[in-house]
Amino acid sequence: MRFLIKKNTVAFLVIAIANLFVALLSSFVLPPKFFYDAAVIAYDKYNEIGYIGSYPLTILFYKITGLRYLAFPIVALFQFPILMYILYKIGIPDKFEKINIKNILVYLGVFMVAIYIAMPSKEFITYLYVTPIVFMCSNKLFSFKKVVIISVVLFIVFGALYRPYFALIPIIVGGMYFVSLINFKNKTASTIFYGLLIAFFLSLSYGILKGEYFSEMSREVVNNARIGSADANSIIIPPVKADTWYGEIISIFYGFFTVNLPINGLKHILSPQIIVFVIWQLFLSYILLVRFSKCLKERKKYEYELFILLVIFSFFIIQGVFEPDLGSAIRHKIGIFPLIYFALYYENFRKELQ
Repeated sequence: MRFLIKKNTVAFLVIAIANLFVALLSSFVLPPKFFYDAAVIAYDKYNEIGYIGSYPLTILFYKITGLRYLAFPIVALFQFPILMYILYKIGIPDKFEKINIKNILVYLGVFMVAIYIAMPSKEFITYLYVTPIVFMCSNKLFSFKKVVIISVVLFIVFGALYRPYFALIPIIVGGMYFVSLINFKNKTASTIFYGLLIAFFLSLSYGILKGEYFSEMSREVVNNARIGSADANSIIIPPVKADTWYGEIISIFYGFFTVNLPINGLKHILSPQIIVFVIWQLFLSYILLVRFSKCLKERKKYEYELFILLVIFSFFIIQGVFEPDLGSAIRHKIGIFPLIYFALYYENFRKELQ
């Protein structure tokens, strides 16, 4: 009996193996700035190891697993196959071997996984953490209500222990969901617009209590220390300082469009990695917006994908608040790549579950 492997599986394996070599070689080719976080995690120069916070917990994880004691290519040899196996278990869509925009986006996404998180990385933890949400959405044992409740708990716990802004995702998702029930003329744009307003009011509330707004305490603090340095070419600088309520709302909207519809990123013509990201992000945003619009029109039929898309766009909105530069924007998006992968191919996976 002949053993046949489907073309889509062959294509997936070829792409995974090719990018495994990219992951193995990246530490010999890429500039040191790509490995700043990896060095902090691996060497823990300032003894930050602990149980609360993204750096302390990540350092603890790599110490417990022993990966911090290995050379970066060896870490890639362990981590990258795990990341690819997760995508494999989510599913390989039909016609994955065909050259089209959606597949090219995923091919490039896998390449960026190899570049950005096949090393000691906080995004490796994020990638693993969001994966159960995808598996719950594709498992008939979990009702939609259970998926939502468990996901909310996961985000709150992750926000409390690891990255605080993840705790904001359920709030923005819930707000956007209820807004999407209103009969607006353009429901897709309106839902995202009000999601941005929710983020602003959360920041405004925090500012009233603590005396500084979200983007003022995050993006501006990081970027003020980097202005004039060699790595400052892709930093996000809103046109108005975020130390007033109107400056904060401008900062949030400017940040959102910069990291998710980054047309202004085309000015970095001499930085090919940024141009590639800009093109990738523009096509990704377009396809996700089209899917989002379809899900809003047939919300019962696509309730799981609608939930995943609300999570993704909530994350994109949060990036507009906290993201300091385009480089970190790429890295953080790859951290939620399982969600993006599932959303892009949900139609295919839904048919398989029926």
